[in-house]
Amino acid sequence: MDNQKSIDVLNKLVEINNDRIEGYETALKETKDNDLKTLFSGFRLTSQNCKSELENEIRKLGGKPEDGTKVSGKFFRQWMDVKAALTNNDRKAILSSCEFGEDAAKKTYDDTVKDHLQDLPPDLQSLVRNQQTKIHADHDKVRNMRDAAAGK
Repeated sequence: MDNQKSIDVLNKLVEINNDRIEGYETALKETKDNDLKTLFSGFRLTSQNCKSELENEIRKLGGKPEDGTKVSGKFFRQWMDVKAALTNNDRKAILSSCEFGEDAAKKTYDDTVKDHLQDLPPDLQSLVRNQQTKIHADHDKVRNMRDAAAGK
C-alpha cells in the first residue's frame, strides 16, 4: 500500500473537517438561539474529533497533517457570513447555510468512500466509514431542523 496515497486521501478529509470547524465557529457567533448553539457546538466537536483521529493516522503513516481548508469551505464560510448579516439571524437562513456546508462535507466523505477507499488499509477504511456515518447524521439533523424552521 502506498503511504503517500493514504496520506493524501486522509488530508482531504482533514481539510473538510477544518472547514466544518471554522463554519460552525462562524455559525455559533451568528446565532442567538441556545438550541442552535448546542447543535453547532456538537457538530464542531464531531469534526474536531474526526480531525484528531485523521491527524494521528497521517502521522503514523509518516505524513504531515493538512492545516488549511478547501476553497469550497472558504466559499461556505463567506456565504454564511453574508447570509447571517442579510437575514438578521434568521433561523431558517442560518440552518440553510449550515446545510450547504454539510452537503460539501457529506460529498467529500461519499466521494472518498466511492473513489479512494482502496487507497487505504482496512483499519483506515473502517475509520473513514465510521466518520462518514457521523457526518451523514449531522447533515440529517441540520436538514430536519431547517425543514422544521421552514414550516413555522
